[in-house]
Amino acid sequence: MISRKVVGPLVCLFAVTAFIWITVGNGKVHYLPYYLPCPEIFSMKLQYTEEKLIQLFPQLFYQQPRVLAPKRQDVLTVTPWLAPIVWEGTFNSEILDGAYRPLNLTIGVTAFAVGKYTRFVGRFLESAEKHFMKGYRVNYYIFTDNAETIPDVQLQPGRRFVIVPIKKYSSWQEISMRRMEAINKHIAETSHQEVDYLFCLDIDMVFYNAWGPETLGDMVAAIHPGYFNVPRSQFPYERRRSSAAYIPDKEGDFYYGGAVFGGLVQKVYEFTKTCHMTILTDKANGIMAAWQEESHLNRHFLSHKPSKVLSPEYIWDDRKPKTPEIHLIRFSTVEKNYKEIRD
Repeated sequence: MISRKVVGPLVCLFAVTAFIWITVGNGKVHYLPYYLPCPEIFSMKLQYTEEKLIQLFPQLFYQQPRVLAPKRQDVLTVTPWLAPIVWEGTFNSEILDGAYRPLNLTIGVTAFAVGKYTRFVGRFLESAEKHFMKGYRVNYYIFTDNAETIPDVQLQPGRRFVIVPIKKYSSWQEISMRRMEAINKHIAETSHQEVDYLFCLDIDMVFYNAWGPETLGDMVAAIHPGYFNVPRSQFPYERRRSSAAYIPDKEGDFYYGGAVFGGLVQKVYEFTKTCHMTILTDKANGIMAAWQEESHLNRHFLSHKPSKVLSPEYIWDDRKPKTPEIHLIRFSTVEKNYKEIRD
């Protein structure tokens, strides 16, 4: 008889092996005898906070929506799978606040301040306190390898700042590849009991205008500002069949940025777990995807469509001039010397 202690690891090893074979089996890649780690965290069943049902205020007066007169006719406002694409002018903040404020939600934010990126923490937090989810409870989880350099920022009541220590890595590519793993582990150990929604954002960005409950959804992705107006043949997807992030030439909806994603904390947990496993699959085959975790994120959202899509307003780049479609820049990457901060 095989003991239960032996059966568990065998089942885990078989599942990971099958995952690798299924993921890359369609390409011209042979299975490698590489045994991936199968931490207990992948099989944990988490107890989340009780789901809160949305209830609109009984009396709320606002301008009637006009079916034949949409406020935005210059951009796509709904995906082919009926997920809303959030642009300025497509929502009413008062209605949304009326729906979400009574729920007493807590919104989590993860951001990584590793190496020289700690210099961006102060401006990130100061701008978030002005514009991010005003009137809601917020937990900022700052992952860092140098806690001593993180500045103190005055927070509003009901908002919390938490430092999450992580180890140092030798390259920025390795840091990028490890982000999904670190977020997944933190959700499992801590944040699944503390927040209702979780947004994963880049630290070298600044909030310029309001970011509110219009962004809340089961699983939320953001359209990359560099590719929202080009054909998918120009998207920088991973094109090698040997990678678990592979997307064929004639497939793809949008090119999503890795700097912004989020959703219900339990959905983000499942998403980061899946992406981490596909990253491990590539690593087992000696592959690093073209744009590291962003490539795996795009592959996941091709087969598992996001329930809400944020327009480039929510992931802009300070180096880009504002185009006519962008009525308001809400969150944007700051200008910097990439070579200097990554060395």
